[in-house]
Amino acid sequence: MYTKRTGKLKQQTDLYEHKVALLEGGELDLESLRGNPTLIVNTASKCGLTPQFEGLQKLYETYSDRGLQLLGTPSADFAEQEYDDASEIGAFCQRNYGVTFPLTEKMSVRAHPSPLWSDLTRQPNSGPPVWNFGKYLVGADGRLLAYWKSQVKPEDPKITAAIEGALPGE
Repeated sequence: MYTKRTGKLKQQTDLYEHKVALLEGGELDLESLRGNPTLIVNTASKCGLTPQFEGLQKLYETYSDRGLQLLGTPSADFAEQEYDDASEIGAFCQRNYGVTFPLTEKMSVRAHPSPLWSDLTRQPNSGPPVWNFGKYLVGADGRLLAYWKSQVKPEDPKITAAIEGALPGE
């Protein structure tokens, strides 16, 4: 299915140099996230892992006051498990999981990755998502800190420890 592989970058790049279109309209300049860590997750509304939205929302509620940003990226790259309509995606996430963190417009994260996802997955010690709900923690400086595959739940101690370690000092 995904035969073309792009090469890894030799050095980390600044992931906050990207801009993304938001699900509800407008654009998010990731530069505005600089100074705080950001968890970027490829999401899908019709996946067996979709209940992870609950854990992602809880992470956002727990750590956003201390600086954590969270950005969901709806994608249909894996078995077409995302709605086509932006309003349907947003309503589903809000109604079923109370999602309040920003979501990008639906975009490709693997098949024909957007510039953000192409850059994100080619970082040293990273990789392309193998399914929905891959998690990428970007540090306050825009460099990738950690990557977890889909099966690692948002509340996993490895994720919470990495987030706590990346948060600005109190």
